[in-house]
Amino acid sequence: MADNLASDTTAICEEILRTEKQYNLDHDILRSEIVIIDRLLGRRIELIAAYAELHDRLGARPHALKVFFGVLLSTAAIWSPEKIVKSRDRRQRLDAVNALVAEKASELATLLREREALHNDCGFAGNTHYHVCRVIEDAARENHLFRSWVRDDLRALRGRFDLKYWPRIHHFMDTLALDAENAELEATDPITAAATTGPRASRADFFKALFAAIEENSTATHGFIPAGLKLSDGTLASLANCLLDLGPDDLLDSAYVKRLRQRERNSAQMRNADVAPLQ
Repeated sequence: MADNLASDTTAICEEILRTEKQYNLDHDILRSEIVIIDRLLGRRIELIAAYAELHDRLGARPHALKVFFGVLLSTAAIWSPEKIVKSRDRRQRLDAVNALVAEKASELATLLREREALHNDCGFAGNTHYHVCRVIEDAARENHLFRSWVRDDLRALRGRFDLKYWPRIHHFMDTLALDAENAELEATDPITAAATTGPRASRADFFKALFAAIEENSTATHGFIPAGLKLSDGTLASLANCLLDLGPDDLLDSAYVKRLRQRERNSAQMRNADVAPLQ
């Protein structure tokens, strides 16, 4: 009886995967998810118990089960450990680029001030830009919508107010420098934040991304996955092993997931304690 039930739940879950694969093939989309679906289908023996648990928790909500598999596939495709490392590297590069922008914009502001002073004092002029509206107009010369809808109004506005009413070009550089210097990088979504918060990259980042993706698709945030869904450590380990195509020497076990969850609970408690109002 138990074997028949396991066979049935495996068939139900795999049918969801095959349907998703066929849809992607028909529309020539999400090739990376097709690769992951093939992994899961190829390692079905490892997933029989996990599928049985998923069906037990979500089977009464067929759409929730489908959405859950969608979350698994998208998380594995977008937030694999290799791609999380790349995301962390890009965050570091963005920090470095902001520092360079601040430095170069400040240098350019200084040069623009010097050029303006030379134009006023040396008896020579280079016919270079001195009005910000002319800079905007020239920069947008290839923008048809600007030429059609904005340019004439901007010219009229420039004609109404002389130069003293407008910021100088070097003021723009000062503002860009200050803006870049004060930039504080923040993740643009909860999944990115969860995947990249640790001090260094690890496989734990994938689980953090997965937990956040499940939460983002839960009924608590108007999704379909039941809020507070709790899967066993063994199920999560099996899913991760197959989603990430881990080999025999790299397999994760339930003990690993249990330790990870405990660390996450401790971290959450510490964060909540930090923001708790004083009594």
